[in-house]
Amino acid sequence: MTTTITLNNGIEMPVLGIGTYILSSSAAENSVYWALQEGYRLIDTACIYGNEQGVGRAIRRAISEGIAARDEIFVTTKMWTADFDHGDAAINASLKKLGLDYIDLMILHHSQPRNDVKAYQAMEKAVQDGRLRAVGLSNYYTPEDFDRLVRQINIRPVLLQNETQPYYQSRRMKEHIRQYGTVLESWYPFGGADNTMFGNTKNKETLFADPVISSIAKANGKTPAQILLRWQLQTGNVVIPGSSKEAHIRENYEVFGFTLSHDEMEQIDALDHNERFSSY
Repeated sequence: MTTTITLNNGIEMPVLGIGTYILSSSAAENSVYWALQEGYRLIDTACIYGNEQGVGRAIRRAISEGIAARDEIFVTTKMWTADFDHGDAAINASLKKLGLDYIDLMILHHSQPRNDVKAYQAMEKAVQDGRLRAVGLSNYYTPEDFDRLVRQINIRPVLLQNETQPYYQSRRMKEHIRQYGTVLESWYPFGGADNTMFGNTKNKETLFADPVISSIAKANGKTPAQILLRWQLQTGNVVIPGSSKEAHIRENYEVFGFTLSHDEMEQIDALDHNERFSSY
């Protein structure tokens, strides 16, 4: 299985990366450094996470030690909604905190109809002057909302980063964005840092404990986490699991040496309830 995907602007992006949501700057620094040592080349952060500086330190350290060259590392960050009226300044602030000359992908963190087009246009300008290589969106959950923005911009989003996991498989959005060449990326592939249960729904199983996931894991001699990631990759999604533990970071990367069968994929596909873990 290939480890990269070609985006609609011709740029290659790794299909498996490390996310840094809820990690402190120092924890993110450790996790990103370990990930780069392990072979990861996709790093995901965001302004609102407050850890761009730690992520940047890890990247620069890995480069200085010869672990990876800058052009081998795909760095994603996100512009927060409070900065949408000041997009150009937000881009420069992220560059400064990361300590990088350019960012591979910047994403608008949430839909905000009153000014997200303005923010996206600031990112388009940054693509033109070389500060960004690509632009995308996160947390746009309806075709109507996605199209509202796309009709008003020039550079099509390369990627849509939404909650996507077996209980909420984003099929409608994935099919809709295909016409733009936009790729779906999954955050929350495990249901959150603590494998969060559903709130008030009847199903109290976590993804790791789901009998379908656990039985497929046992049959393949893999962990539930590895089965969840492998399912994402075979579905055609980019995926960014997060962890602050070196052993888990290593485990999450060991998903390229096996394949789920057609029947196993169908079993996981059948888990879709259109139920999300998150409310944002």
